[in-house]
Amino acid sequence: MIRKEGLPYIGGALFLSSFFYLLRLEPLTIAFVILSLFFLYFFRDPERTIPADPNVVVSPADGKIISIRQNSIGLCPEEYTEISIFMSPFDVHVNRIPFDGIVKKVVYTPGKFFSAFKERAYRENENIKVTIKTQHGDIVVRQVAGIIARRAVCWIKEGDTLHKGERFGMIKFSSRVDICLPSSFKILIKEGDKVKAGKTVIASL
Repeated sequence: MIRKEGLPYIGGALFLSSFFYLLRLEPLTIAFVILSLFFLYFFRDPERTIPADPNVVVSPADGKIISIRQNSIGLCPEEYTEISIFMSPFDVHVNRIPFDGIVKKVVYTPGKFFSAFKERAYRENENIKVTIKTQHGDIVVRQVAGIIARRAVCWIKEGDTLHKGERFGMIKFSSRVDICLPSSFKILIKEGDKVKAGKTVIASL
């Protein structure tokens, strides 16, 4: 399945490839055909098998674990663990709910667009923070824009009841997602691990 957000990019690239084809500008025609194929790949939204165990937390994003912070070293509340996931342009960029709960708050914060790997990006980049109320404490997910990804999209609103693995948004092009987990959850992944949204178990009660 292809996300509807990608249709303008795909259509625009195909239009330009046709335009340059009519002008017999073969290199530009080929370039935009390749670009349209990349957009098709980038905006894919595959179905995922969500773990049935009600006690596990799944990754909110595809990508690589780049940091695990504990005991309020980062931006999470005290006694929380924060996990940061870097999403390359080749990862699926649709984000999913990590655990059953009710959307308590959605906060958009404007900011800068540093490379998602940098510490300044973690603290200063534009982001959308979603707080999910669960029976085991609040879970916070932050969609963080990157140097290329200049727009995070969130499809949910405060008061929504959501289930683990449901799609809730996406970030266009390379970026990062941070998740804050209460101390009641045991972390099951480590830095450097590759994870998939809605599928990879990252923590458990």
